[in-house]
Amino acid sequence: MRRTSRKKRSTLADRAIAASAALILGGGGLVAVNVYASAGEGPSGSPPTRTQNAGRQLSTIDCPEAVNGLPEVPDRARGEVDRELAAMDTQITDAYRQFADRKEQIARDPGLAENAVLGPLRGKRAASLDRIGIAIGRVAERPEGLESLAGCSLRADDDQGRDQGQGQNAGQGQDPGDQEPGGQDPGRGADPGEDPGDQDPGQGEDPGQGRGGNGPEAADFVDIRSVRPDADRPRKRRGASRGSFTTDCGRNENGKFNPDNVIVAPGVNNGAHHMHDYVGNQANDAFASDDDLADGATTCRNQGDRSTYYWPVLRLQNGQDEDDVDADGGGRDQNTGEIQTPSRVTLKFVGSPVGRVTAMPRFLRIITGDAKAFTNGDANANASWSCTGFEDRQVKDKYPICPEGSQVVRTFAFQNCWDGQNTDSANHRTHVAFARDDGRCPSGFRAVPQLVQRIVYDVPPGPGFAVDSFPEQLHKPITDHGDFINVFDERLMRNMVRCINDGRRCR
Repeated sequence: MRRTSRKKRSTLADRAIAASAALILGGGGLVAVNVYASAGEGPSGSPPTRTQNAGRQLSTIDCPEAVNGLPEVPDRARGEVDRELAAMDTQITDAYRQFADRKEQIARDPGLAENAVLGPLRGKRAASLDRIGIAIGRVAERPEGLESLAGCSLRADDDQGRDQGQGQNAGQGQDPGDQEPGGQDPGRGADPGEDPGDQDPGQGEDPGQGRGGNGPEAADFVDIRSVRPDADRPRKRRGASRGSFTTDCGRNENGKFNPDNVIVAPGVNNGAHHMHDYVGNQANDAFASDDDLADGATTCRNQGDRSTYYWPVLRLQNGQDEDDVDADGGGRDQNTGEIQTPSRVTLKFVGSPVGRVTAMPRFLRIITGDAKAFTNGDANANASWSCTGFEDRQVKDKYPICPEGSQVVRTFAFQNCWDGQNTDSANHRTHVAFARDDGRCPSGFRAVPQLVQRIVYDVPPGPGFAVDSFPEQLHKPITDHGDFINVFDERLMRNMVRCINDGRRCR
């Protein structure tokens, strides 16, 4: 998909302003529901009680994350299981469309929400889970208890059920000082204790509300000057692999976008329900095979790198439409606004702080971060936000408000340990891992070059932007994520490994 004109103001945003209805839940408690905030996979629980709902806005359908409840999926069943998991995302998005389409009827008959939308949603999820059980049962023991993953309930946006446990740490193995912040002094600007004053994002305006109708909000932003610098740096030990390899694949100047995710939902159109920027391999869509990627054209300057690098687009919440305002992944999935081309993209591979690295296998797939962290909890969240000139100040659950002349920076440090066997896994996570706090890989894993991805945007100062997300994730910054498939040729991968292990900086 390519952008063309973006002149007409969003009619979806106008409709979203009034998209709410009164629902009676829990035996008579009257609550308001924002019907344009869509639903998704998240931690399950009992439906909120009347007392809990009083005076609160319910705007998210909360369903269990089905993939987390599955056993290891056999390779022969994985394709069918992935298709059903993607279908379950679509079911939830469709449920919110039904809320929007029936808002007037629901206002007159609140029971319609349960009977005509939530009830059928649970039925569709149960059918998908049954098909998942059948697919696994053909080649292995059929898992029990999958039906428990079908239930969904409405909850308020501020009742996130977030898992505050320690998960994968975005900062492991990452030194913000090595991220080429354009030579600017990271200490430039206000003292960390200085009152940001007039740049407070909470001036009574909720950015995004009344546009896409489902976020972000003022509380999702923070003035970067109010964030304290982080003095911690990963200590490199004797024998560390201190080199780096940088690949130049452009900034998606040619405008390659789609709402697919070939890693999580192969063979499924709109498997991501949000739009991705792509650099590198140009063959990447939902149906791309390893052979397609191997033969695909690349935007990378070194043609030996046909890897694919992709992430959710960032949009200005400025009321301007893109061509996708009526398309899947765009307006149909509550992603509206003007897509921003990065001003700079840096793709750097770095070494291990404790030893040498080994080559990644070709077609290794890595997802870093969690696109559903708002409902799943932050255990796998792994994006850092900052501003040029202030990159010693990193935030993970807020968007930064940058001073005049400073640009927004989003950074991903990918997993840097591999299990030595698999290029993917059933949940797309367990075949890779982050190094432990001491820099060593977990038992059974080996160190590989770590991709550190830095994306810079020249956007107006203030809380006026957001990343695309699954509709139910409300464009929260903690849902940011990146995807990578290694399609380096063997010669260039060997050169990368030698360069990193020898302590050189190569391009």
